[in-house]
Amino acid sequence: MYKLIAFDAYGTLFDVYSMGQLAEELFPGHGQAFALMWRDRQIEYTRLVTMSDPNPGGSKHYLPFWELTIRSLRYVCKRMELNLTAECEKRLMNQYAKLTGFNDSLSVLKAIKDMGISTAILSNGSREMLATVVESNGLAPYLDKVVTIEDVRLFKTAPQAYELLLKAFPVKKEEILFVSSNAWDALAAKWYGFDVFWVNRLGHPFEEIGEKPNYEGNSLSKVLEVI
Repeated sequence: MYKLIAFDAYGTLFDVYSMGQLAEELFPGHGQAFALMWRDRQIEYTRLVTMSDPNPGGSKHYLPFWELTIRSLRYVCKRMELNLTAECEKRLMNQYAKLTGFNDSLSVLKAIKDMGISTAILSNGSREMLATVVESNGLAPYLDKVVTIEDVRLFKTAPQAYELLLKAFPVKKEEILFVSSNAWDALAAKWYGFDVFWVNRLGHPFEEIGEKPNYEGNSLSKVLEVI
C-alpha cells in the first residue's frame, strides 16, 4: 500500500523531553518545566519565522533550527531567571545534538526496511544536526533519505515543507504514510494530503480543528500494524 514511510524527527524518533534530566542537574527544581518551555518556545519561533513571511522562496526571517534552539534556550533561562553560563549552554546543546532515540525507533525502522519499503525523515532540523543525531542513534543504515526544510527555508507546517517528500522520492501523495508525535504536525500533513499516523504516547486528545489522523497509536511500534 505505502511506498514510503516518512517520520518526523524531534519528539517522534528522538526524545526532546529527555533534556529535562540534565536541566534538573543544572537547575535543580526546574528541570521538567524548563524542558517543556524550551520545546514550546523553539516551536513558537519556527512558526513566527514562517508565518511572518511565508514566501515560497523562503522566509526572509529564516534562521537554522539549531540557531532557533539556542535562542529559545536563552529566552527560557531569562524567563525562568536561571543563570545560563557558557558552560551550561554548551552542555545542554551538546546533549541536544545527540538526543536519545525512543526505545523502538531503531527496531521500527529496521522492520520497515526489511519489508522493502522506503524510509525517510522529514524535519525542521538543519542538515548537520540531523546527521549527528541520526548517526549517534545508529539509524543511518535504515533511512533512505533525511529531508530537511533547509531546502525551502520554511518550517513545518508550511505546505512547501511536506512537498519536499514528493521531490525527494518518486511517489504519489497517497503512497506516503507520514508519522509524527506532534499533533500540529500530523494535522498539517493530513491537510497537505498524506495519510498520517499520530504517535500519541501521552494519551492526549487530538486537535479540535481539521481532519483526524488515519491512524493513532501509543508507540512507534504500532506503525508496523498498519503497513
